[in-house]
Amino acid sequence: MSVVLTLQNTSKTKSIPSKKQFKTWMEKALVPCKKDYEITIRIVGVKEITKLNKQYRKKNKPTNIISFNFYPPANIKTNLLGDLVICAPVVKLEAKLQHKAVLSHWAHLTIHGVLHLLGYDHQNDEAAQKMERLEIKILKNLGIVNPYKF
Repeated sequence: MSVVLTLQNTSKTKSIPSKKQFKTWMEKALVPCKKDYEITIRIVGVKEITKLNKQYRKKNKPTNIISFNFYPPANIKTNLLGDLVICAPVVKLEAKLQHKAVLSHWAHLTIHGVLHLLGYDHQNDEAAQKMERLEIKILKNLGIVNPYKF
């Protein structure tokens, strides 16, 4: 299993994780899949994430991450799983407000986004608990504490 990562950074935030760190986190989330995938991560500022959140989720406010699945036409074979758009200023602010290490929060959100691309969601309590348990397990394997206990 391998991940091809395209990393785009349009944010003015100075300290974002390295491509290697993002890849490590994505690979941990994809371990059960045993498939090769391509994912794009785009790091953005508040203005771009707010625009995307309004356009695709009908919420006129910034958010930390939005995932966009790729659904190829039936006759096209591809390893492209989708895109993750992460707002660097929101990640930094949330980590501070939640008393978390910023890098740990980046890891959590990256894993969270990859799980969304794999079809996990948190639309109801049962689905949310399933997704959170998996996130906690993956993060624990990386030496990162439970992100839901802050």
